Amino acid sequence: MTSEKPISARLVAANVLNQFDPKHNYASTILNKFLHKTQERQRATDLVFGCVRNRTAIDTVISKFTACSIERIQAKVLNIIRIGAYELIYSSATPDYSIVNEAVENAKTIAAKKQVGFVNAALRQITRHITNSQILLSQANVKNTLPQTPSTGCEFDTDILPDLKTSPADYLSTAFSLPKWLITDWLDEYGIELTRQICFASNRRPSIYIRPNTLKTTTQKLVDNLHKADINIELVPDSQMIKITGPKNVTGLPGFDEGQFTIQDITAAQPVKLLKPQPDWKILDLCAAPGTKTTQLAEATGDKAQIIATDIDTERLKMVKENITRLSIKNVTIIEYEKLFKNSVFDIRHSDFTINPVDCVLLDVPCSNTGVLAKRIEARYRITTKAIKDLAKIQADLLKTAASILVSAKRAVAGIKTNGKICYCTCSIQKQENSEVIKDFLQKNLAFKLESEKLILPSADVLADHDGGYIAIIAGK
Repeated sequence: MTSEKPISARLVAANVLNQFDPKHNYASTILNKFLHKTQERQRATDLVFGCVRNRTAIDTVISKFTACSIERIQAKVLNIIRIGAYELIYSSATPDYSIVNEAVENAKTIAAKKQVGFVNAALRQITRHITNSQILLSQANVKNTLPQTPSTGCEFDTDILPDLKTSPADYLSTAFSLPKWLITDWLDEYGIELTRQICFASNRRPSIYIRPNTLKTTTQKLVDNLHKADINIELVPDSQMIKITGPKNVTGLPGFDEGQFTIQDITAAQPVKLLKPQPDWKILDLCAAPGTKTTQLAEATGDKAQIIATDIDTERLKMVKENITRLSIKNVTIIEYEKLFKNSVFDIRHSDFTINPVDCVLLDVPCSNTGVLAKRIEARYRITTKAIKDLAKIQADLLKTAASILVSAKRAVAGIKTNGKICYCTCSIQKQENSEVIKDFLQKNLAFKLESEKLILPSADVLADHDGGYIAIIAGK
């Protein structure tokens, strides 16, 4: 029996996009079902994610140069053209003829024969109108050029974008394939230049960072081991994090199975660092899954703090167990959410914490993901202003729960004050989910004060790109 012949990354990408609906499923889930069919796994991933991140900009170009509305193009044909257009615009090193020729062949395979000529004509038209596939943005006509990186773009021979000066929200929304209402919100909050930087960060190819497990190794030892295995890495300045600079299957790296490191973004590592947990603390991680911050708490306290991990999603709690097992962490106890909150609501009256309060609650709350749009690629198609309002209510309820745990009913009656802490964090950069939630909480809960807070905007910095997020440390008075 012969093995299945590998297929190209472009054909894998087309198959994935044909099954993908940005509002109802996840591209990565579909992609994982197809990756075994190709020897170009990294390229297939880049094509899928790139097309999803940049879909509005790509569709604008297709519509402009085919004189055909996107809605009129058959879905399978459109996805083949999207892949070709993505490469023509954002992968300048790939030869044009290779892109067009394989798109035509893929059209023969998965689309109607009568559509093959349209695919060929559409991509050749786009090619003809590109005057410089990688021009410095400082030298480019803004309305003619789709940005690729903070310094380069793909220049066309005609206007394809709204005017940045007169219609900044329309320009940024089209150029970076992001909702106009979200761009408008950022412009009001951060101004044009910071918003532009956020847009680049939201569309970047995110780097992979690993956090050394200090219970088992040191950063230098891990660096040495990775160098010995010819893994291209960089040590992030002012950090113990290590950046993987070449395309690699991280779970296959030396030391992963032995629990010597965890995958974590630079920004995601900041809440625990700002909290400075102590070895004698009892800590509740209330939204623990998949356990990245839970294990970081254990490592930061030398695996001596008493850590309780729970999550409302019981299935995802299994991931916490897998992580603490791989990292050989001993002092984490996993408890199902329902066993802590038996009424399935945020109510501690039936909880063990009434008689055994904790010193700290880590609250990594559900959020809109606007700080991690480069990784949560579907979020830009799903988040709405109503969703953010709904999330803010959930976040406020979780904060109330955390406060109740720190100051239990029994202790409050006795007039005992707590010096416990809440570490509140999100991967959002919306003030409605961050500073406004904290401000409202503090106004309603006078027994607490804001000890520190930090907003980190996402960055496309070539040396250390990272996600965005927010952290607030709230302490009992």
